[in-house]
Amino acid sequence: MKNKRATSASAAAIPRSQIVVYCLVALISIAGLADATYLTAQAFSGETMVCGGSPDCFKVLGSPYAHLGSVPLALVGAIAYFIVFSFAILAAFGYAKMRRFLLITVWSMFAVTLWLLYTQAFILHAFCRYCLFSAAMVFLLAGLIVASRSP
Repeated sequence: MKNKRATSASAAAIPRSQIVVYCLVALISIAGLADATYLTAQAFSGETMVCGGSPDCFKVLGSPYAHLGSVPLALVGAIAYFIVFSFAILAAFGYAKMRRFLLITVWSMFAVTLWLLYTQAFILHAFCRYCLFSAAMVFLLAGLIVASRSP
């Protein structure tokens, strides 16, 4: 009987609004995962990426900044989105340590996204629509994490 009370007490410690935020984070990370998985598949298949006739996608995704050695950066992004999804689901179920891991992962993604936006704007002078979508997803994730931590 004592274990049931302890379990329900820890589950009740998370406000409903926090659970909703973690579920939104999980949904947004799925959208980012889909985008990054598509870009990863394109990178491994070697197909030319064209965004509605714009050569900018090809310029960005074909640049040396799109790879870490031989690994497409999109694969790193897909892994990061999957980790965010996992941490968000576990945080929603009351695993307190996952909240900290989620925070660290999202802020790391935010920092990398800022660097990649800088690279597109000031080094490559081209923007990839898929990359901008991913950046928007990371900005949403960071915004939700900031909003959920305010009193």
